[in-house]
Amino acid sequence: MNFEDQIIFFFSAIGAFNGLLISLYFIFTAEKKNRSNYFLGLLLLMLSIRILKSVFFHFYPQLSSAFIQVGLSACILIGPFLFLYLQSSTSNRKQNWLIHVLPYLVGITLLGIFFPFVEHPSTWSNWVIKGIYFQWLIYIILSIQMIIPSIKRLTDFQKLQRMDIWIVSVCFGVVLVWGAYIIGAYKSHLVGALSFTFIHYLVILLVIFKIKRNDTLLFSKEKYQNKELNQEIVTEIQQGIVLIKEKELFLNPSLTLDDVAGELNITKNNLSQYLNETVGKSFSTYINDLRIERAIQLLHAQNNYTIDSIGYESGFNSKSTFYTTFKKITGISPGKYRKSRVF
Repeated sequence: MNFEDQIIFFFSAIGAFNGLLISLYFIFTAEKKNRSNYFLGLLLLMLSIRILKSVFFHFYPQLSSAFIQVGLSACILIGPFLFLYLQSSTSNRKQNWLIHVLPYLVGITLLGIFFPFVEHPSTWSNWVIKGIYFQWLIYIILSIQMIIPSIKRLTDFQKLQRMDIWIVSVCFGVVLVWGAYIIGAYKSHLVGALSFTFIHYLVILLVIFKIKRNDTLLFSKEKYQNKELNQEIVTEIQQGIVLIKEKELFLNPSLTLDDVAGELNITKNNLSQYLNETVGKSFSTYINDLRIERAIQLLHAQNNYTIDSIGYESGFNSKSTFYTTFKKITGISPGKYRKSRVF
């Protein structure tokens, strides 16, 4: 390998390796565990596997056929994961992600078992790869339709949201990689270089927006995105939200929005939007109100309880949080409330 090839190999491969690292971050490390993060991580993982195969095959043609087959097979999930990521980022609807992943995963696995690349290279080159790229294109079209509102807002800076810039960049970054494979006709160094640019563009965006870890690197949806809850969803939430009180879920000091949404079998975004827009409270405020309501009941009924124990019995995980929240809601401390209560 001459010096020029070494440079091309380095800049092509480093993008793929960085893509692997970023994908692992979203799958295993990102603090706000949500489906959007997983889908983005899996999208980057599939892209990186495919790109690594291209880079190494171009410079090392003697590469194992098994590795080549895995690299080519990864392509079949790039389109579905792109679509699922954009859908989870722009819609509050629950996703049946299995129908977009499982059939392709099973199909490409069976194909690899009965028609392995090492024994049927022409079949893969003439039919399988073309079929995968066509399937990838179909999902690209579906994905672009998903982000049309964001594309339109790019021309209106007053309505533009940072999430619009992000999802459009991700979508067209994948389109760029797809186009490079179609037009480049196995010029793997070109694909590697483009992929390097795309994946590092993600990093540049993160730096520009200076997103902190607890904001999940900008991959949580903009607040409700001006979407109204339909009456069917509102009715479902109204019927389910009584369970928070009936089942005393608020007594769990580590209760989260995800926990309650799962218990009520609704999406956390819908629950959060309902509480904010209909009840007029954030999730934490709503839960703390229920805890203070319980604390007041205990202050009236349990003279043998200490103030601190009442706080813990009401679902608070610390004395200071209980005192601060109680005074914020009632206007006085728990101790003063107990002294002034009337039976």
